[in-house]
Amino acid sequence: MEKQDVVSALAALAQETRLDVFRLLVRAGPEGLAAGEIAEALDIPSATLSFHLKELRSAGLVACERAGRSRIYRPDFAAMQSLLGYLTESCCGGLPSRAGAKR
Repeated sequence: MEKQDVVSALAALAQETRLDVFRLLVRAGPEGLAAGEIAEALDIPSATLSFHLKELRSAGLVACERAGRSRIYRPDFAAMQSLLGYLTESCCGGLPSRAGAKR
């Protein structure tokens, strides 16, 4: 993943509603959710949801496909893995992690 893609993904997730939408989609899994289901689950007006889904799609974190009259949104797990990989690459400079160390 390129640095600009990472910045774009992090910027998209740095907004409360978009983070909620993304987390909901991750929990839904590869089957994804229709836009109406997302709006209902998070109590978001459809116009507002459309804006946030567009931002998540632009950042490459969410994919969308038509299913009849609905649009199904799915998290892009490969993009999520790439983002996490980029953030943890060369973690700790080769030193053992201190995440579990007591202070």
